[in-house]
Amino acid sequence: MRSRQKVYIGIGLLVLLAASAATIWLMQPDRHEREGHLVLNGNVDIRQVNLAFKVPGRIDRLAFDEGDRVEAGDLLASLEPQDYKNEIALAEARASQRSAALAALESGSRPEEIEWARARVAEAESALSVAQATLDRVEHLAGKGFASRQTRDEARSQRDRAAAQRQAALEELSLVREGPRREEIRQGRAALGAERAAAALARQRLVDANLYAPADGIILTRAREAGAIVGPGETVFTLAHTSPMWIRAYIEEPDLERVEIGTPATVLTEAGREFPGRIAYISPTAEFTPKSVETREQRTSLVYRVRVRTEDQDGILKQGMPVSVIVRPVARGR
Repeated sequence: MRSRQKVYIGIGLLVLLAASAATIWLMQPDRHEREGHLVLNGNVDIRQVNLAFKVPGRIDRLAFDEGDRVEAGDLLASLEPQDYKNEIALAEARASQRSAALAALESGSRPEEIEWARARVAEAESALSVAQATLDRVEHLAGKGFASRQTRDEARSQRDRAAAQRQAALEELSLVREGPRREEIRQGRAALGAERAAAALARQRLVDANLYAPADGIILTRAREAGAIVGPGETVFTLAHTSPMWIRAYIEEPDLERVEIGTPATVLTEAGREFPGRIAYISPTAEFTPKSVETREQRTSLVYRVRVRTEDQDGILKQGMPVSVIVRPVARGR
């Protein structure tokens, strides 16, 4: 009997405490209204973001689990890096090869190449001299009837061939002295730029193989595990932002003139916790009161959505939690 009495007494105390807390919370908006404050009903609206890698690969490790708090810049997960390191090595080797080729183009012809071209010219001139002397002798003999017409034509053809070879050698020597054309150098520079860009992209892909927290928050979902192969954009974590926190509330049209962007506000939970904030957004268009919102007059009317920005370092505010927003109206001169 005594144990039952204790249980009943405990239940009665809990009911009494709950009723007292509810009474206090219900009376607070009334008190603020009597003081001339504007009381809005709303809900906590936590912003979430799906986090994913920008590149494909096999997950090497995951540093956090569901429910863990993270700070902006924390390393959340990473992919196996070896493939991306190999890409960097290959791209840098190609860039080095292009750099050496461009250096050769920009430095021009080597002295040995010029001397070789001069030797070709000298050889061609010597061959032309021999062919010309042979043609002169054949024509002299043909004038006396000691050489046939065919022999004279063959000697003339040999002379013309030697003259063409000499001209080709002279042009080759001119090109070697001048060095590579400007177009070839520009082409070499463009090729080097492309390989350097490929190397930079490979290095960036290695950086993107790490997944960092974009903001302070709480891990809501851990969608993949180590060893899984993921594609770019495939969700690995879902993060709920904890800074700043947002409250979605609605204000009736007659009260619009009492608030503006930046107006101080206080977010009040049912448990009596208060969080300082400010009006950060007022919708320019009206809408009917959502079913999830009950105004104090319990009637359907046109309202305007507002967002209140606040901070919650202790993690008290939860998604969808009903709260009251106490706004101290701005003073307007007449």
